[in-house]
Amino acid sequence: MNIGVKTPWWFWLVAIVSLLWNAGGIISYLSTELGYLENLEMPAEQREYFYAFPAWAVAFWALGVWGAFFGSLALLLKSRFAVALYAISIIGLVGTTYYQHIASELPASMDTSGQMMFAAAIWIITFGLLFFSIAMRNRGILR
Repeated sequence: MNIGVKTPWWFWLVAIVSLLWNAGGIISYLSTELGYLENLEMPAEQREYFYAFPAWAVAFWALGVWGAFFGSLALLLKSRFAVALYAISIIGLVGTTYYQHIASELPASMDTSGQMMFAAAIWIITFGLLFFSIAMRNRGILR
């Protein structure tokens, strides 16, 4: 641990924005698991699709969203555990993506270029946060 390392302002910006971004995943997950999708304006086929996730896919989804959320919280706390938490979130992302794009059939209303771009953004951001946390650990900012 390098005590003399000054934390740059942009570190805090990334940590706060990542926490807000990953809170969106938590809201999506909890809305589904607590049965609140009926309150959202979405086609019935989409609600049925999410409610039909098998337990193993729900477990991967939980790893993904909670790992990323707590990874961002760990960043804010400047904890080296951010690296492990983001790695866990990637395991969840892999499992969830496998289910959504290989093991099940997406409803037509979800199989759009916009949805694919959003999925790509999730992958890019998740890996970006992992690499960011590794770089910050290597610079001595995370302890």
